[in-house]
Amino acid sequence: MLILFDLDGTLIDSQIGIFAGVRHAMASVGAEAPDDDALRAWIGPPLRVSFGPLLDHDSERVEKAVEAYSQRFHDIGWSEHTVYPGIPELIAALVGAGHRLAVVTSKVRPHAEPIVAHLPFGEAFEQVYAPDPSSAKSEKAEMISAAVLDFGKGVDDVLMIGDRHFDIDGAVANGVRGIGVLWGFGDRAELEEAGAWKIVEKPMDIAALAGAKLAS
Repeated sequence: MLILFDLDGTLIDSQIGIFAGVRHAMASVGAEAPDDDALRAWIGPPLRVSFGPLLDHDSERVEKAVEAYSQRFHDIGWSEHTVYPGIPELIAALVGAGHRLAVVTSKVRPHAEPIVAHLPFGEAFEQVYAPDPSSAKSEKAEMISAAVLDFGKGVDDVLMIGDRHFDIDGAVANGVRGIGVLWGFGDRAELEEAGAWKIVEKPMDIAALAGAKLAS
């Protein structure tokens, strides 16, 4: 089976780094950053989608904010995350069961690849699907489609794991089963409305759905 994982809010808790990056970016263009509750909605969509409304859709200011965020991310932001409890054990179980793994994320490629490469289980992921830095779209559906094609799997032999509706939307668009997780930044209502096949509360639930055993 091919199992696709979202990154932020699914494999890693990147809230600290994203919040700090947004605040830095907004300050760089002389704007006030949203509060923490509002910033949680930034985890999932592309940066340009989130910066746009706050900067009056001024393309020049949006691009300056994206550039400032990206520079801080390059310097320190990429390391400001923690792996969710149970994820390393889940990845080991899935690999041990013979499943093939890849990451499908809305985080742009130059941001996503160093994070995945430095994860203690990063080598388990055969590919990282991520948008180009110039993209203003999530592209989850397109990336899932590319993964299905690249790995030569039928849609019935693919799972997409994520914490936001973007992940489930992309899965549904491709006829792939989407599993929503509740330890990230979405909630049950959002995932149900998007059409999640299953919703899980802990990583070991994914192992059970995929027929993989966690090491005792």
